[in-house]
Amino acid sequence: MAKTTSSFNFAALQEKLTGQFRDLDPKDPSLWPSIPQYALFVFTSLAVVVLLWFVWLSGSEEALKLEQDKELVLREDYKKKLVKAVNLDALRKQREQVQQYVTQLEKQLPSKAEMDALLSDINQAGLGRSLQFELFRPGQVAVKEYYAELPITLRVAGRYHDIGAFASDIAHLSRIVTLNNLTVGPRGEGTLILDATAKTFRYLDVDEVNAQRKVTGAKK
Repeated sequence: MAKTTSSFNFAALQEKLTGQFRDLDPKDPSLWPSIPQYALFVFTSLAVVVLLWFVWLSGSEEALKLEQDKELVLREDYKKKLVKAVNLDALRKQREQVQQYVTQLEKQLPSKAEMDALLSDINQAGLGRSLQFELFRPGQVAVKEYYAELPITLRVAGRYHDIGAFASDIAHLSRIVTLNNLTVGPRGEGTLILDATAKTFRYLDVDEVNAQRKVTGAKK
């Protein structure tokens, strides 16, 4: 008898709850019974919370991706700096060696004031080998970014071995001089004619370097 009463009460309660959800007007929830109104409120609240959660999570995912990419860049930068820090002493020694090498090369380039002396050295190298200068004509100076190039058109006459010794003497000058466009031909009586273009170089002084940089910058 007790079981029948309990089952009847549950069925009645279920019917009552189900009945509140029947014939609801979706256009005016304010007329709904209290339980459907509470259910709608809870559902709406949950939907808003879930929506906000996904929006926040999406923004956080993008921020996380940006930070992960930044982490990779920082890691690579850290590795490079770590390698430099470990090899700092070796890099300093290499820098000193490079500076010494550059200084040695600069010493082989005469200054503007020393160019006349260098031209005299080239002339004396030929006369010292008993060569006869038929032409010794400095050309137009070509100014580069850090140095100037002076071509000299040469024509000398002499014996074969003396011409070879002259070329060797030019190569062993304290300043850099190169022989270009060499042409050797017979002259008669056992002598030869050497036509060549000697090129010597000098470094630019500070004012010339600044002027050349301005010209280069203007062209760009």
